[in-house]
Amino acid sequence: MESARRARIAVVTGAGSGIGRAVAVELVRAGWSVVLAGRRTGTLEETAALVPEGRCLAVRTDVREPADVEALFTAVRDRFGRLDLLFNNAGTFGPGGVPVEELPYEAWRHVVDTNLNGAFLCAQAAYRQMKEQDPQGGRIINNGSISAHTPRPRSVAYTATKHALTGLTKSLSLDGRPYRIAVGQIDIGNAATDMTAGMRNGVPQANGELAVEPVMDVSDVARTVRHMADLPLEANVQFATVLATTMPYVGRG
Repeated sequence: MESARRARIAVVTGAGSGIGRAVAVELVRAGWSVVLAGRRTGTLEETAALVPEGRCLAVRTDVREPADVEALFTAVRDRFGRLDLLFNNAGTFGPGGVPVEELPYEAWRHVVDTNLNGAFLCAQAAYRQMKEQDPQGGRIINNGSISAHTPRPRSVAYTATKHALTGLTKSLSLDGRPYRIAVGQIDIGNAATDMTAGMRNGVPQANGELAVEPVMDVSDVARTVRHMADLPLEANVQFATVLATTMPYVGRG
């Protein structure tokens, strides 16, 4: 009831494109004010242009950098005074199709810093603010992946970080209980974005073949995140899996 009586404030990382953009627009349509975070100012401004003026605040943020993350949540506090939702979405696949023995450490580190360390830094900052604000509490939704359950060939860095994100989600969910901080995870399979454009041309399968994989509309993901976000803090979707119905996930390999 409390959240229904006041404006709700969300932070969406990776908001300049793809799933982040779709979720930000969907949340604004549902009445949220949204802080858009991402590395490229131009794409954040493109996202902001899709919603009514004054409903979004764009903050250039590299989630790998602690100082950037601190500045992001300081901007949220200064502008809105509180935070109700973090959608921890920023991520990267890293180099695709590289065998384990040939993956450069720099490439591994880039994926880990973005997908795992960046998610931790944002979750930590959100957790602190949600614990200290009045009324206390809020929600964090981490963007996992189908790869948090089952890997694709030659995706060791991406898969390792997404498995680790599940552990982060569980630990934050447990530790957040005394402070009304609800934490969940959405695992997405083949939403149609720029990052999954290669699905239409064929992607490697576990048996060594290339196969075209189906995709789903990214708006279906956005509506699922909105449902998770709109729940009262007394209820939580701990894990949700949303995927293109006929993609080769169940039975993959």
